[in-house]
Amino acid sequence: MRLVLASTSPARLATLRAAGVEPLTISPGVDEDAVVAAAGHLEPAAMVELLARAKAEAVAESHGSTIDGLILGGDSAFVIDGIIHGKPHLPEVARERWMRQRGRTGVLYSGHWLIDHRGGGNHGGVGVVTHADVTFADVTDAEIDAYIATGEPLHVAGAFTIDSLGGPFIESIIGDPHTVVGLSLPALRNMVRSFGIEWTDLWNR
Repeated sequence: MRLVLASTSPARLATLRAAGVEPLTISPGVDEDAVVAAAGHLEPAAMVELLARAKAEAVAESHGSTIDGLILGGDSAFVIDGIIHGKPHLPEVARERWMRQRGRTGVLYSGHWLIDHRGGGNHGGVGVVTHADVTFADVTDAEIDAYIATGEPLHVAGAFTIDSLGGPFIESIIGDPHTVVGLSLPALRNMVRSFGIEWTDLWNR
């Protein structure tokens, strides 16, 4: 059974590989801002599920009958003080966020959408949203500046990672730690099994 990852996220790819799954990765090419704008106001959980679904469906539509297996889309957002934070993109935005969130706790939401595309046809999908509470260390200004200078926090939701350079700046996580990486393995296993497929059927490494 082949899994197609509708994402170019190195963290999601590494997570799947560590779990014994070598997916085929395809960039979904989704304009996330446009999708969210068209939907109007959304709560964080609804937003990440919508974007995960849009990515999975974009790959299903663009590659059609060439895919025989499962297609997984994912999206993440970080919420603190009731404000949703996606990828900061700019150093000054990342620094402002870190100045606000250091020493505090926020919630990371990860949306997942899995399409049953066996036989080259779309047989429907299922979505799951998971979340985890993330508490940051009271990092110094110098640490924040050094971290931002690496470029890593510019391209991830909430401007942080736990599986790379940002790991030492996280004090604790309550919930599934893989959620913070952007892909909950327990959630994915349940989604796969909802299609009558065993998780172990995806092992190919």
